[in-house]
Amino acid sequence: QVQLVESGGGLVQNGGSLRLSCAASRSILSVFNAYVMGWYRQTPGKQRELVATITSDRSTSYADSVKGRFTISRDSSKKTVYLQMNDLKPEDTAVYYCNARSSIYSEKWGQGTQVTVSN
Repeated sequence: QVQLVESGGGLVQNGGSLRLSCAASRSILSVFNAYVMGWYRQTPGKQRELVATITSDRSTSYADSVKGRFTISRDSSKKTVYLQMNDLKPEDTAVYYCNARSSIYSEKWGQGTQVTVSN
């Protein structure tokens, strides 16, 4: 059973940077490559929103609010997906969740990691 383990959240000042990591534990490479990996975020009282996705052939997509500031990438050898976040703003404050979607396997979510951007 694939598990997603996130790390890298924390407190950063306005304009700062953070890199989130999501490791797919208990996963063999062929299973990891079957997933479209993504990052979502959620703030209290709001729906979870899509931030970025990346396919196994490294095709990416981003929410308009993060284009030009965030970069999603994946390292198949480590079965890990990253979210590099630059020029962070207070409105980026949220719990960030890693997601894995596949037409073959069931959808997976990580436990979430808090990102807080101070003024």
